[in-house]
Amino acid sequence: MTDDAPWLIVGLGNPGPKYAGNRHNVGAMVIDRMAHDAGTSLRAHKAGALAASIRLAGQPAIIATPTSYMNESGGPVAGLMRFFKVPLERLIVIHDELDIDFATLRLKRGGGEGGHNGLKSITKSVGSKDYLRVRVGIGRPPGRMDPAAYVLKDFNAAERKELDFLVPDAAEAAELLTTKSLSDVQNVIHAR
Repeated sequence: MTDDAPWLIVGLGNPGPKYAGNRHNVGAMVIDRMAHDAGTSLRAHKAGALAASIRLAGQPAIIATPTSYMNESGGPVAGLMRFFKVPLERLIVIHDELDIDFATLRLKRGGGEGGHNGLKSITKSVGSKDYLRVRVGIGRPPGRMDPAAYVLKDFNAAERKELDFLVPDAAEAAELLTTKSLSDVQNVIHAR
């Protein structure tokens, strides 16, 4: 891995205002927060994403959200990797996770996609599951609600208050991954 290669941090979601507050869009919310914190705005990129170049802990990074629907996220991610010459080990994907309690963050490299169509698309397009993931817990749906319907519902009022803490924590986790080992960052984030 070349030390001057940028990091690519991608937040998953669906495009447009209709989906902006959905549980499935928490990854995109984190990228919006990172852009705000960096004093920049995301701009359309030919790879099919909104993207911005920033510096994180002194290192070059591209933050982005695909402008495609969730299940087609892989094409834009692979396109950004090619355009910015990002090696696989410098790809970080931020996404919602049903199998983790709401407001809990978990980090990992590789592994299964757990039925997450955005991750399946990325794995197919980049040819590997071995990328870093910031998994943002949204919890399981109540009762017998279909998980596919649950992820497309907006966060409720109580959850929205918690997002004020969760979103910055997820942004911090992604930034820490650019300077520290996965196990070191897990020790910090998983202890919370």
